Amino acid sequence: MDPASRATAPDPMHNETQDDLYIGVMSGTSLDGIDAVLAQFPVAGRPPVRLIAHVHHAFADDLRAALFALQRPGENELHRAAVAAQHLARGTAQAIAELLDRAGCTPAQVRAAGVHGQTVRHRPDAGYTIQINAPAVVAELTEIDVIADFRARDIAAGGEGAPLVPAFHDAVFRADHPRAIVNIGGIANITALPARKSVAEAVLGFDCGPGNVLIDLWHARHRGGPYDRGGAWAAQGRSDPALLATLRNEPFLSAPPPKSTGRDLFHADWLDRNLARADPDRHLAVVDVQSTLTRFTAVTIADAIRRHHPSAQDIVVCGGGAYNATLMRMLQEECPAIPVLDSGRLDIAPEHVEGLAFAWLAQAYLAGTPGNLPEVTGARHPRVLGARYPR
Repeated sequence: MDPASRATAPDPMHNETQDDLYIGVMSGTSLDGIDAVLAQFPVAGRPPVRLIAHVHHAFADDLRAALFALQRPGENELHRAAVAAQHLARGTAQAIAELLDRAGCTPAQVRAAGVHGQTVRHRPDAGYTIQINAPAVVAELTEIDVIADFRARDIAAGGEGAPLVPAFHDAVFRADHPRAIVNIGGIANITALPARKSVAEAVLGFDCGPGNVLIDLWHARHRGGPYDRGGAWAAQGRSDPALLATLRNEPFLSAPPPKSTGRDLFHADWLDRNLARADPDRHLAVVDVQSTLTRFTAVTIADAIRRHHPSAQDIVVCGGGAYNATLMRMLQEECPAIPVLDSGRLDIAPEHVEGLAFAWLAQAYLAGTPGNLPEVTGARHPRVLGARYPR
């Protein structure tokens, strides 16, 4: 992603009131850093959501390494997790301070900040999900009410705890025709939106497979740096049919929704095992593996849309994957009859969507409104999501 695209200037015309300003903070599976947004939600005569400011703080190398290490079991991990949470909380507070400075706002004008934290384990099959976070520290440092721990209540109600963004997608992206929203972060997830007039048709959403996680992993291993900027390296290679077929044999991909996944499944060992099956003599060039991994993400998204939302008339991509030109081209090749566009075409930039979703979930919490969709997560009932840490 172009760093220049990571900052949004404040709107000089804003005159928000204390009642409708919310902050959303998200750090996703890609482990690239903290995205924070300041947003205004509906009041009479205004659009559903208005972005006021956005900042991105890249993770320091040591924090990124610490969070990455916590994705797998290790020595003294409880202590390491607690220390990482403190560093993450302080980084979050710094991002919020910069956000308010950009917007010319004070903490007193913000109703609440939805702070997701960093997922390090996601095991709904075992009844838990873990987001590294220290929301009390964020509330103390920012003097803003913090809403956190969004996923636990959905899991307690029998759900997957993910994805949670489809309810927000439904609020801001539903159109007069069926539409697929694809969020490509570390993991890719899909929201299948019915046409606006189809009030009886349920919204469907689920994780469909890896987004950037394997692409980034392979790039870091062989080229250094956290990601393949614009998919430039992948564009130099050729996808290998045998490796692609082997990767597509993963049972998760054909499992019915509701379903969710993460680095607990799609990690380096998983990739190396499949490489050994498909290319035991190691004939494949590393650039061709990169091309194949990028095609794999595109194919799994396309397969999921064909299987679960064949009526979609356009595909709207958000998340960091929207800036991977090679991935976007491959997704269009896999869905030749359906236009593929990024969410900026609908007036919300791809890197803003998840932050806005957690600001929206913070608003829902304070309103006492359920934030989950049981048809998406598999929870028994709609539930108010989150816990409040007062300023």
